[in-house]
Amino acid sequence: MTRLTVFLILAILAASGLALTFGEAPLSAAQYRLAFADPASLEGQVLWQVRAPRIACALMVGAALGLSGAVLQGLLRNPLADPGVLGVSAAAALGAAFAIVMGGAALPGVVEVSALAGAGIAGAALVIFAARVRAPEALILFGVALSSFAGAATASSTCRPRPSASAEVMSWLLGSVQNRSWFDVAWVTPMVLISGVLAAFAASGLRMLALGEETAATSGLSMGRLRTAALIAAALAAGAATAVAGVIGFVGLAAPHLVRRAVRGDPGRVLLPAALTGGLILVAADLAARLTPTDQELKLGVFTALVGAPLFALIAWRAAREWRL
Repeated sequence: MTRLTVFLILAILAASGLALTFGEAPLSAAQYRLAFADPASLEGQVLWQVRAPRIACALMVGAALGLSGAVLQGLLRNPLADPGVLGVSAAAALGAAFAIVMGGAALPGVVEVSALAGAGIAGAALVIFAARVRAPEALILFGVALSSFAGAATASSTCRPRPSASAEVMSWLLGSVQNRSWFDVAWVTPMVLISGVLAAFAASGLRMLALGEETAATSGLSMGRLRTAALIAAALAAGAATAVAGVIGFVGLAAPHLVRRAVRGDPGRVLLPAALTGGLILVAADLAARLTPTDQELKLGVFTALVGAPLFALIAWRAAREWRL
C-alpha cells in the first residue's frame, strides 16, 4: 500500500468523522456518549440511521465517479473524459426520470433499478460500437450523441399530466445523498466493487493504450476484451452512482487529475487513488453543503459544480502552463 493510498484513507476517515460529528441537529458531548452507548436512542438514530448511511453513500458514490472517470480518461486517452462524456449518466438519468414520472418512486428500489437499466443499455450500446469502431474519437462522438438523445428524452418525459412530475425529476437530477439509508449503501457498494475488479483487470490494457494504438496492438494482450472490461467498469460505476444519488458532475473529471502526478501518469496505478479521491471529495462536499447557511440545503450536484468548476479551471490553467514549458 503506497503512502498516497494511506494518506487518502486517513483523510477519508477524518472527513467521515467530521461529517458524523457535525450536522443540522447539534448534539452535546453527553448526547454523543448516549448515541454510542444506545444506538436505539433518538441521538443514536440521528448518528447511525441518518448521518452514517449518508456518509457511506457519499463515499461509495464518489468512489464510483472517481473510478469511472479514471477508466474513461485512460481508455479514451483524453484528460477531459468523465462519466458523462459517453452518455452513461444521461441514460441512467433517463431511466430514473421515466420511473419517477410513472409513479415508481413510491416503491423502494424502482428508481434505482430503472436508472441502472438505462446505464446498462447505454453501456451495451457502447460495447457494441467499440467492437466495430476502435478510434477513441468516434467513441466520444457516439457518446455525445447518446447523451444528447437521453437528455432530450428526459426533458420530454416530464411533459405529462401529473404536475409534480417535473419538480420531482428536476430535484432528483440535481444530485443528492440526503435521506439515503443503509439500503442504498448496500445497493451501490457491490456495483462499485465489481467495477473495481473489472477496472483492475483492464489496467494493463489502459497502460498499453497510453503508449499508442499501434503499440497496444502489438503488445500481445487481448485488447478487445480489455477495452470491453474497461467500458463495462466505467458504465457500471457511473450508472450505480447516478442511480443512487442522481447526476453529480465534476467529481469524475477532477478526481483522477488530483492524483495523476503522484502516480507519474500511469493510467493503471491511478485507478485506486482516483476512486479514493472521489469518495473524499463527495464526503467533504456533502458536509459543506449541509453546513452552508441557506434556507434549503444545497443539492450536492449544485454544490460540487459551484465549488469544483473554478478549482478545476485552476488545475487546467496550471497544466497548460506546464505544457507550454
